[in-house]
Amino acid sequence: MSNFRDRKIHRVVILTGAGISAESGLATFRDSDGLWEHHDPMEIATPEAFSRDPALVFRFYNARRRQLVETLPNTAHKALAQLQMSFPGEVYLVTQNVDDLHERGGSKQVCHMHGELRSALCTSCRAVLGFEEDMSADTTCSACGAHGTLRPDIVWFGEMPYHMDEIGRYIQTCDLFIAIGTSGAVYPAAGFVGEASLAGAMTVEVNKETSKVSRSFDEQRQGIATVEVPALVEELLAG
Repeated sequence: MSNFRDRKIHRVVILTGAGISAESGLATFRDSDGLWEHHDPMEIATPEAFSRDPALVFRFYNARRRQLVETLPNTAHKALAQLQMSFPGEVYLVTQNVDDLHERGGSKQVCHMHGELRSALCTSCRAVLGFEEDMSADTTCSACGAHGTLRPDIVWFGEMPYHMDEIGRYIQTCDLFIAIGTSGAVYPAAGFVGEASLAGAMTVEVNKETSKVSRSFDEQRQGIATVEVPALVEELLAG
């Protein structure tokens, strides 16, 4: 266990992955019983898949959006919101998740590097629109009026994640980097710990099981996020 009192921590960067949302009941992509079980990711999460069978892609993301309505933030989401509100320095939260559980848990700043379920992207005017309803190939863009140009505002395989320059600036100047519930299997996020280490930051991983990049962290805390994250936040605020 770290003694954060012995370190000068002014800027914290936190990366969250599917593990934190799974404890709220959202299915993950990589677990054996997760979202990939009945879907080939190449059939639902690539630009080519969307061009080939948009109806299938729309059905998949519409179902995920509906599931989100019935899902509530958990104690880990709420603890991170408390850290953002109470920590005397800066806490920058970046998530690989496309749900809005961090926001509903109280976080005022959340960087969604892979897009958001409750958002649509117009391929014609490039507008990003808040979107709560089901989406289809017949949906009209409310920004430009184009018909059939909307797609889920999700970063698919083969596409560049959002806000990479901003994320990089925060990682390069942070004192503490924490990854929570990430698989370490998807780049560029899997490389963040290496960037933070090179910048001289302390690095901590919180995960239910060993990830593909666990050995890159200074410290690993193994356990469920709803237990480990509140404990970690308590230590940081005490320090």
